[in-house]
Amino acid sequence: MNLEKILAISGKPGLYALKIQTRTGFVAESLLDGKKITVGLRSNVSLLSEISMYTNTEEKPLAEVMRNIAVKENEGAAISHKEDNDKLTAYFKEVLPDYDEDRVYVSDIKKVLNWYNLLQAKGLVSKEAPAKTKEAPVTEE
Repeated sequence: MNLEKILAISGKPGLYALKIQTRTGFVAESLLDGKKITVGLRSNVSLLSEISMYTNTEEKPLAEVMRNIAVKENEGAAISHKEDNDKLTAYFKEVLPDYDEDRVYVSDIKKVLNWYNLLQAKGLVSKEAPAKTKEAPVTEE
């Protein structure tokens, strides 16, 4: 699952795919309705590839959490983010058993499940681990 060019923009619903970088910001396309918007540099934007979830031992990248959901659901849709809080926390406990219950709020769980279902509907989720890109060997001269 590649989240490198998927964005969450503060104040805007859903997720966006980064299309073009411009001098004053960038152009993004909504995954909800396909409309393109221009986003200035002052907007609060998060790359999904840079987001992590707290666990009791470390921080897990969001891509790994979503891969866990994809494995659990066999790449199908997860439960709705509109379920009651107890059901959401029980579900998330199955996906990420050691998540930090003090620092991961129900609102965070809702957001992750909403994002997962949006990406799943677009065919962007995978239970396969991303292939590691080989780095060119460094040769000293």
